[in-house]
Amino acid sequence: MATVLVLAAACSSSGGRGADRAEVRSSGDAYEVGVIGAESGGDPVDGGTLTFGAYSEPRSLDPAVSIVAGSTGGLEMAAIYDVLMRWDSETNTVEPQLAESLEANDDSTVWTLTLRDGVTFSDGTPLNAEAVRWSLERYVAKGADEAGLFTNNVTGIDTPDDRIVVFTLATEWPSFDYLLTTGPGMVVAQSADAGGSFTPVGAGAFTLGSYAPQEEMVLEPREDYWDGPPHLDSIRIVYLSDPQARFESFRAGEIGSAFIREPDLVDQALDEGTSGFLNLVALGSVAVINADEGRPGADPRVRQAMFQAIDPELVVQRAYGGAGIASTAVFPEYSRWHTDVEPLPHDPEAARALVEEAKADGFDGRITYLDAQDPASRATALAVKASLEAVGFEVETDLVPTVADQVNRVAVNRNYDVAGWGISWREAGPYGRMYATLHEEGNLTVGMPTSPEMSALINEFQGAGTEDEQSEIMGRIQEQWNIDVPALVYGPTPEFLMWSDDLHGVEDTVNSMVLLDDAWLDAGS
Repeated sequence: MATVLVLAAACSSSGGRGADRAEVRSSGDAYEVGVIGAESGGDPVDGGTLTFGAYSEPRSLDPAVSIVAGSTGGLEMAAIYDVLMRWDSETNTVEPQLAESLEANDDSTVWTLTLRDGVTFSDGTPLNAEAVRWSLERYVAKGADEAGLFTNNVTGIDTPDDRIVVFTLATEWPSFDYLLTTGPGMVVAQSADAGGSFTPVGAGAFTLGSYAPQEEMVLEPREDYWDGPPHLDSIRIVYLSDPQARFESFRAGEIGSAFIREPDLVDQALDEGTSGFLNLVALGSVAVINADEGRPGADPRVRQAMFQAIDPELVVQRAYGGAGIASTAVFPEYSRWHTDVEPLPHDPEAARALVEEAKADGFDGRITYLDAQDPASRATALAVKASLEAVGFEVETDLVPTVADQVNRVAVNRNYDVAGWGISWREAGPYGRMYATLHEEGNLTVGMPTSPEMSALINEFQGAGTEDEQSEIMGRIQEQWNIDVPALVYGPTPEFLMWSDDLHGVEDTVNSMVLLDDAWLDAGS
């Protein structure tokens, strides 16, 4: 669907630590970013199975291969591997999880990670400094989504003893700690690759019990988890591809938790007082443009024409009945990263002139628009098709059955012209996501146009010492976006990992992921 996928979370922020939670308004209701509506429930009890309705089925449980986000298997991977560091939405700070501490030198060019004593993988081997280094080198070698970010910034990894890992950076990076909350912070045991095919072996609170593709996955608790055995007897993940069916299954009590990111469903869940972890993701509802040679999007005039042909209000109205926020800005007004620089305006006449100019130079006017098959995606595709054809394009829609199919077409094979997607720059720190998606050396550009100018701005943003400096740079990034036009923008996306009132002890982290090592269910659930 047009808002089908959040690829990965932002992994850094060099300003705004400790800021209040962000609140925005949509459809007259407040969106509060963070854990909402959850009650402590009293003293934890053991037992029970949590059934989670996943947004999509991960193509792998290997964090070096998969996109590490709540919408693409992040809950499962966090349960199996845990994370070295965790982002806390309440305080907007990064806190130790598997690690005991992470400290920077005065100019944030050397970071020292201290591991907890006695942590082991599920195969019994120790999670020590060498294990962390091996896992990170493996992550980079496999070209994972943040591999480019890591290799171009980390110049050395030293392990002076079993519990210490020292990272030396190429430049000042005040928010390096966010990198260890995502895929790089999920440490994979060496035995995972020992059998010739990958087996998920981590240091998390759960292990893989069973897996029936396209049906369900069952995770089982570890008695030897470093922070004590989990309270849950098991976690059952079911794959319900239709968002409405997933939402109704939750409401009927058939599943205890579910991930949704359709604005109309999120609004309904919030109106009903549902507990969960809510994020608002800038550039969450976009259509990426393939600028590879031979594709229509290789011509910047075609990209600009498509952008100016689309009215985001029309998309939001057709897809979600007006729910959500319609905006073509990189960061809309709700965000602390919002700037006074205006995005390209909706201007069908300007779009028509650009299409005619491109056709005069040989463009045949044909575009294929890739999206998913759920109702909101179909509605989005039809709205985009009508808007583009109104300015002179000839549009064919290509609707694929699953999120996994869409990931393969866009992120793996780059076999598309324009595709519903999520670039997903997050409030918790946009730098890492910016680098991965729009830097020339990023791993998640998926064919979008990159430029030396945008790459230089992203590098400048990384080293900025204050949020005011970052905000000024973000304005110039919006200006460069208006020139490069890497994607069509419909607006930000709310992501809601919701759970029933009988679930307690869930902890949030980046990328709309949660940790379940302390989670528990009321007796009898």
